[in-house]
Amino acid sequence: MTDTLIADRPAPGAAPARRTNAGAVGLVLGGALSVQFGSAVATMLFPRTGVAGAVTLRLAISAVLLLVVCRPRLRGHDRADFLAAGTFGLILAAMNSIFYQAIERIPLGPAVTLEVLGPLALSVLTARRAASWVCAGVGLAGVALLGRGGFDRLDPLGAALALVAGATWAAYIVFSARVGARFRGADGLAVALVVAAVLTLPAGLATAGTVLLDPSVLALGVALAALASGVPYTLELLALRRLPTATFAVLMSLGPAVAALAGYLVLGQQLTVLEVVAIALVIAASIGAVRVNAATAARPARR
Repeated sequence: MTDTLIADRPAPGAAPARRTNAGAVGLVLGGALSVQFGSAVATMLFPRTGVAGAVTLRLAISAVLLLVVCRPRLRGHDRADFLAAGTFGLILAAMNSIFYQAIERIPLGPAVTLEVLGPLALSVLTARRAASWVCAGVGLAGVALLGRGGFDRLDPLGAALALVAGATWAAYIVFSARVGARFRGADGLAVALVVAAVLTLPAGLATAGTVLLDPSVLALGVALAALASGVPYTLELLALRRLPTATFAVLMSLGPAVAALAGYLVLGQQLTVLEVVAIALVIAASIGAVRVNAATAARPARR
């Protein structure tokens, strides 16, 4: 499947086919649905394994599955390639660990809403235009609605962790594209997942111990690994080869809405009207900021 998707890419210099673009959009949306429903599954594991145990299960099983499926070819790569993949693995370990600590404390929808502010902030600062600051204001209005009453409903530590996870998400986007350009297929992702699994394994074993080997826990772990890591990371890596970064970021901005849906359907997490409006504002701000950034990049430089 991976080889087929890569073969469908247009040749350099050729106009991209509409079918290919539509397929790439489908890859991103499919990845977003998969990762948010996977996060909902993760919260079901927390009472039995703790956050560290759930992260270990997710990354370790994902690494094994991807190694079996991809059989990565490591020959022909230099030190810079492996350094990029290793850094990507470090980012994956941090992103998963921090975000799971956040959703243990606050509902999934608000957590992803706060997390998306990381890429939004980077986009605003890069554009340096008045319109980008308007987008930032809209995003801050959404956060203000989420925190109405001093974050009474949202644990302050959970909210702070979600914001930190946003910074790692921005780094994930950058390194996913970089590693995808350096390695064939999902080979670089497989290497990165192995690094991430090794980094998180000690904490997972210390927290959960032999509980990780319980058949029911392993079954949830396999579902978590497939939904939250293997499927979305592979789909996003392949999509980044076909889509402009701006288009990819717009689609990723829909994450809070998908997360809220997953939290409601899987976990029964209810959102207030204000929280729904807040999520909508942050999504609108993210999409607006990406479009402003794209317009700035497309504008010809003044002589």
